[in-house]
Amino acid sequence: MRILVVGAGALGGYFGGRLLQAGQDLTFLLRPRRAAQLAAGGLRIHSPAGNAHLPSPPVLLAHQIRSTYDLVIVGCKAYDLEGTIAAFAPAVGPGTAILPLLNGLRHLDRLTERFGYRNVLGGLGVISAALDESGDVVHLSRDHTLAFGELDGERSARSEAIAAAFATANFESRPSDRILQAMWEKWVHIATLAGATSLMRASVGDIAQAGAQHVALELLNECSRIAAHNGFPPSPEAVGRTRATVTAPGSALTASLLKDIERGAPTEGDHILGDLLRRGRWSTADTVLLPLAYAQLRSYEARRSREAAESAPAQRLVA
Repeated sequence: MRILVVGAGALGGYFGGRLLQAGQDLTFLLRPRRAAQLAAGGLRIHSPAGNAHLPSPPVLLAHQIRSTYDLVIVGCKAYDLEGTIAAFAPAVGPGTAILPLLNGLRHLDRLTERFGYRNVLGGLGVISAALDESGDVVHLSRDHTLAFGELDGERSARSEAIAAAFATANFESRPSDRILQAMWEKWVHIATLAGATSLMRASVGDIAQAGAQHVALELLNECSRIAAHNGFPPSPEAVGRTRATVTAPGSALTASLLKDIERGAPTEGDHILGDLLRRGRWSTADTVLLPLAYAQLRSYEARRSREAAESAPAQRLVA
């Protein structure tokens, strides 16, 4: 199986690196800066599951794609999806399976529109990882699961082939005939965590210390009602896991969305909170905190855009 991994950030670098370590026929599709970084020092993974150093991982730039692949794994940020699609599109043939690992579900709409329903799988990664200053992948917990499946729940020959390839690698792979259910449950989890920590500008433990766990729990209720309205009510086990996560005393956990705000970066707020809100617009009359969390994120993005526009003339004068 020929595999193309789009990007070698924390997600793509970890799962792609593990597959390459296992001897799979895998190539990374990268931007020039990341390609130069890997050419200089290779791909390094620091992990509780075992470290790895891949000195010369196979790398392509978008203009160098000359053939199609059996599997394309996509793990970009939601706001980069359009540019990412343009970059990997020449690698997609009639039999190519596209496995996106983005949060939410809006990317599935865009990918199926562009490449067709049969080319797209559902998928999600369960991992806490980041790139350090040198570009190494740092795995921050013991979770490293990649779940995937056909959107219609079929156990197809290609999903079995993908499962066989993934089974060789040093991560937990989980083929699923209910992948959309799993994606909705993860979406509810992430939206609850992102909504609570970004709205309160605080960690889970700080929110608990303030006696404000009810904010996270009400967000969980709102997000769960929207999922149920769309035909995917979270299981009691999934709700219990999220409830425990977002109310844990002393937890330093915050959503990556809040980290993006704190460093003045673009966020996936529209993809995670906005799209969820749109899909539940007519489902309940008492959805209050989710619109508030989304409104403050839109306000942040508006201020960020304004400040960038105001600084542009000054930058031109300096130049």
